[in-house]
Amino acid sequence: MAAMPLPIEDYALIGDLHTAALVGNDGSIDWLCLPHFDSGACFSRLLGTGDHGYWKIAPAGGAEVVTATRRRYREGTLVLETEFDTADGTIRVTDCMPIREEHPQVVRLVEGLRGSVPIRMELSVRFDYGSSVPWVTHGGGLLTATAGPNAVALWTTAETHGEHMQTVSEVTIESGRHVSYLLTWYPSHETPPRPVDPWYAAAGTESWWRDWSESGTYRGEYAEAVQRSLITLKALTYEPTGGIVAAATTSLPEALGGNRNWDYRYCWLRDATLTLESLMRGGYHDEAMAWRDWLLRATAGDVAKLQIMYGTSGERRLDEWEVEWLPGYEGSTPVRIGNAAAGQYQLDVYGEVMSALFSASQSDGVHSRAIWDLQRNLVDFLEEGWKQPDDGIWEVRGPRRHFTHSKVMAWVAVDRAVRTMEEWPDLEGPVERWKALRSEIHSEVCEKGYNTDRKAFTQYYGSDQLDASILMIPLVGFLPATDPRVVSTIEAVERELVDGGFVLRYRTAADGAVDGLSGREGAFLACSFWLADCLHMIGRTEDARALFERLLSLRNDLGLLSEEFDPVAGRLVGNFPQAFSHVSLVNTACRLTGHEPLAPDRARTDRRHRLTNGGHVAALGSGSSARARWSLGAVARRRRETSEK
Repeated sequence: MAAMPLPIEDYALIGDLHTAALVGNDGSIDWLCLPHFDSGACFSRLLGTGDHGYWKIAPAGGAEVVTATRRRYREGTLVLETEFDTADGTIRVTDCMPIREEHPQVVRLVEGLRGSVPIRMELSVRFDYGSSVPWVTHGGGLLTATAGPNAVALWTTAETHGEHMQTVSEVTIESGRHVSYLLTWYPSHETPPRPVDPWYAAAGTESWWRDWSESGTYRGEYAEAVQRSLITLKALTYEPTGGIVAAATTSLPEALGGNRNWDYRYCWLRDATLTLESLMRGGYHDEAMAWRDWLLRATAGDVAKLQIMYGTSGERRLDEWEVEWLPGYEGSTPVRIGNAAAGQYQLDVYGEVMSALFSASQSDGVHSRAIWDLQRNLVDFLEEGWKQPDDGIWEVRGPRRHFTHSKVMAWVAVDRAVRTMEEWPDLEGPVERWKALRSEIHSEVCEKGYNTDRKAFTQYYGSDQLDASILMIPLVGFLPATDPRVVSTIEAVERELVDGGFVLRYRTAADGAVDGLSGREGAFLACSFWLADCLHMIGRTEDARALFERLLSLRNDLGLLSEEFDPVAGRLVGNFPQAFSHVSLVNTACRLTGHEPLAPDRARTDRRHRLTNGGHVAALGSGSSARARWSLGAVARRRRETSEK
């Protein structure tokens, strides 16, 4: 009951485009928030012990009787298969979450492949991050667990009984035999929803994911890694709105036992441009436009109050609090819910929003004057706002500074506004004034952000410290990669911020002088991909490929990456799986292979004719949602039609 969580890399992801679960290679689901990504968890062993909730299906006797374990996703899907060998036989456990129609469901199927294997199912539901023990009733193959507003129903053909405040099932699976389990969440004031056939639900889920994956356009070298990353991004998408959460988890530490533990179950504006580009490069235009539309809705309003992150539906209140009863992953405290960084002033997000909207316009046009009005307001704010110190891209909790990357991204915002007007002559705006502003910002960054003694752009004005975010200078077009200042900066980062072969965001200080935090952190994987990009851009393609392939080797056996890698412990650390890491993987693979996104179905030559006077940001749809809303019935009809042909 008090079993501890596994290494981060031993987990798999399953999800239904509303929430996601982490499944260990021991057959235990140790993290699941219901009904949404940022809801309270009903399985929280990931951040504590078995006393905080989990759901395990594995050979009876546990690790002592298992001689080998293999797992894989069914090709092109988020349907997980785990095989356990014992001396007496082999079983396969299949896990998935059907694409949601109304209620979230988890399907778990057990099949006998060889011999005869006794299995044990342990279900320990603990709502509200492990604090609420539910009231459990069972009978007629149905078990319900209720606490406060939450309830789950478990349907299974196996006999269950109570044991030490958990539900247990013990059955022997022989070759060719099987047993199924279906867990459904529902509001406690309602009756349990009618169950679906678990095998049918798993088949429909597999078909949905295969159809989605096959619509991608990336082919060639690194295709498997790119496809798995794009599937992971889709799994981290909140389908009703198109928002993409940074990760499925909270408070997985950036250093084991440390306090750099944050809640990443929200949508960050800083990820906007790179995410949009990766989706379009993968051929997922609808998903990219859904992300763009989420971005527009979330940022609508007073641009002076632009946040760095929002909830999946654009919520602004992300109050941070600590879960005192959870001991944290491997003792890493505190466990945080919510994120106080939402209230920080980060200048770079203005550049991220403007750059993302510019990238979207290259494919989909400028949809309305209301959208352009929002963009104008963003740049109008920056005319004075860019001069202010900010909290920086890394959400440091130290003093505000004039961070070099932040100023570069302010330049990006103005630059993209000017370029949009140049492409769309019907748009109105003070383009000459903006050109002057762009030049002013550029000159100041080159003067104050570049340290001639260090021969590098530094973390903030007047500093001699490096920061990996300055690798974005050539990536966003602030200066060409061939500029000697850029080349020497890239070489300085490679020389001084690489630890164990991968890139640190910056060198942490014992006194927390810059970030206001104690302790160290691991190498930041997205920054390592950026270094590979930069090496390629300065002509060191062999070195870029070598770094990229080292990064690929960090993926777990299922192709998943967390936020960071700890070169000391030799383990993945940080929240998992991390969207930013997978976004950067896709973009670097495309850059190294020369892959460019295919144009969408609508002709790009017509996009200048789609500007309208009507429309409003808040009325925009979620793009990919319509295509994503496939019911299991629709999947079945499609399969019948195919077979009839």
